[in-house]
Amino acid sequence: MADAPDTPDALDAPDAPDMPAPAPARHASGSPEAAPGAVDGYCAPGPSAPPPGAGGPPFAECVLCRKPTEYPESHKGITLCPVCEWQEAQRTACSG
Repeated sequence: MADAPDTPDALDAPDAPDMPAPAPARHASGSPEAAPGAVDGYCAPGPSAPPPGAGGPPFAECVLCRKPTEYPESHKGITLCPVCEWQEAQRTACSG
């Protein structure tokens, strides 16, 4: 078993392996040509997500914080947003 050198220069040895370059973008067919819209071999970013509250049915407000919930306005009963629903579950879980 060979001893490893203790000098800091040993870490910067020229024979250390380099990280491989990332694979270029490909067509859906798998050909190595650049994909349409690719920039320097990388795919262009896709369309951004629509802003929250854009489209879809009107959502009911949370009865505690008045933020939109996951439920439609036609939902019967108490409507809570995900944060308030989680906090309510924590409060009721430990009550005896």
